[in-house]
Amino acid sequence: MSNKAPKKKLPFGRTAANIGFALQQVWETSHGYFIMHYLLTFIYAPLNFFSDSYLLRLIINGVENGTPASVIATYIAVIAVVSIIVNFISSFYWNLVSPKQIPRVSAELQKKLFRKAAAVELACYENPEFYDRYAKAMNQTQNRVMQVMNTVNNLIWRVITLLCNSFLLFAIDPLLIVFGLFPLLLGFLRRWHNRINHDNAAVRTPVDRRINYVTRTFYFSDFAKEMRVGGMHKRMFAQLAQAYQEYKVIWRRFGLKAALARALQNIGLEVITILGTMLYAVWRTVGDGSMSIGDCLIILNSIGTISYCLSNMVQTAAEFNEHALFLQDAREFLDYQPRMAEDENAPLARGGDICLKNVSFRYDGTDADVLHDISLQIKAGERIALVGQNGSGKTTLVKLLLRLYDPTSGAVLLDGRDARDYRLSSYRNNFSCVFQDFKVFSLSVRENVVLRRARDGDAELVTEALRESGAYDKVMTLEHGIDATLTREFDDKGVNLSIGEQQKISLARVFAEEAPCVILDEPSSALDPIAEHTMFENMMRAARGRSVICISHRLSSAVDADRIYLMENGRITEVGTHRELMQQNGKYAEMFRFQAENYVGKEAACV
Repeated sequence: MSNKAPKKKLPFGRTAANIGFALQQVWETSHGYFIMHYLLTFIYAPLNFFSDSYLLRLIINGVENGTPASVIATYIAVIAVVSIIVNFISSFYWNLVSPKQIPRVSAELQKKLFRKAAAVELACYENPEFYDRYAKAMNQTQNRVMQVMNTVNNLIWRVITLLCNSFLLFAIDPLLIVFGLFPLLLGFLRRWHNRINHDNAAVRTPVDRRINYVTRTFYFSDFAKEMRVGGMHKRMFAQLAQAYQEYKVIWRRFGLKAALARALQNIGLEVITILGTMLYAVWRTVGDGSMSIGDCLIILNSIGTISYCLSNMVQTAAEFNEHALFLQDAREFLDYQPRMAEDENAPLARGGDICLKNVSFRYDGTDADVLHDISLQIKAGERIALVGQNGSGKTTLVKLLLRLYDPTSGAVLLDGRDARDYRLSSYRNNFSCVFQDFKVFSLSVRENVVLRRARDGDAELVTEALRESGAYDKVMTLEHGIDATLTREFDDKGVNLSIGEQQKISLARVFAEEAPCVILDEPSSALDPIAEHTMFENMMRAARGRSVICISHRLSSAVDADRIYLMENGRITEVGTHRELMQQNGKYAEMFRFQAENYVGKEAACV
């Protein structure tokens, strides 16, 4: 693993744009929340100055100069009443209003990220650089938006506090401003410190991801059996140990520099600025008597505030840069223009013949095609089978049919028209699919079948689909039937089904849809031969009038297909019906007889 952090330094314009992007997310969600968030600061910051600094000076100098107590009491009473009102409003807002608005902002931002994630092409998930950016956007953006809100809020507070205290100190002694401005000289240290923190976080990200992966292998049920058979858990422990060794390397690289930067900042602020001002004020008061006690106390109180505000304004600038760097990942992700964009003006796809013309395909970042000059035709209502060994290109071909990828060369046609000419969602809606690596969601059986929010009237559709897929009897044994929750991730009463039962649930999705074309990618891989035979009979009956594309290692499922395509090394090498291919006595016939021997024995297989 490389421990080199990306050396990114955003220009001021981009930093400002990214900060504006974060503020815009809040503004678009709730104008009132945005305005109130900062209005309270504009009120509270000067009020805090008057109650903490100005009033203290007024009281002490008033006592020293013989000001009537009633006058002083009136000042105190006015500020006290205003403070009570402002604190009441502020408390009501921060404890009742703000906690409701923050989740709204997060939810709206999540929607934007999720919509983009749903829109980008599948290839993006296979691009490590893009996926890292996507992961950082998902992990960082929501928190960063609220952190920007708080940083801007703190900046407003510090500017108001700085101006109020500076005017007061300048009125007492203009020379005091020199001590207050010294923290500005420490700005380069704060920028250095924040750069170290950002680079540290950037280098840690891939290590954090590896640790998260190891963690998942120990508590996700998908890994449970493999982790308990053999020594895989020891291998994961080794991965964990390696990751923590990398953490040590990262700590050695950044730890000393971060400690040095922090120490120099503290020395400059606490020793030179604060203690230097104290000595000057005490000398003016006690040494030559030219300063009143009240002014001296205000100086001792305010110089620390001014120094803190100045130094933290520099820190705020560094924080904005840090926020902008992380938000840059989100903006690049959201600004990404998918190569397969939804064109609302494109024509709708309405089924028809499917044709592949001289299709070749190569994955991004590779130098060899995985599909070579594929040509085939699937007429409406026709049943075809794609067969071949693992790695022959069958699943990749299906991805092209679904337009999860576009061909490197050649074209996929639907009803005589290039698939790229249709509205993307409309084109994909022509296909109902069961994938080899199917997934069930931690939702009800009903929602897992219809793949959307359940509606009134779904019960009959879902029940019939479950009957056809062979899952009905099992589902009816569950306490809540089709409304039972699958998996126990969020429901203690959820149900964990076997892989075969899960596959039947996924098959039910095909029966519940009316798409013109059905694609079955290894639909019976988790079924026994009897369940497989029943499923195919049901599938063929339910898909009557629809095109069916079936991918299977079990060649018995291809016997009744109208046409069979045998694929080898990304090419179609044999085409025909089962009878025709058996008569050719080529690779298909060899594979079929070999598989048949495992079920019926050599003699029967040769009959």
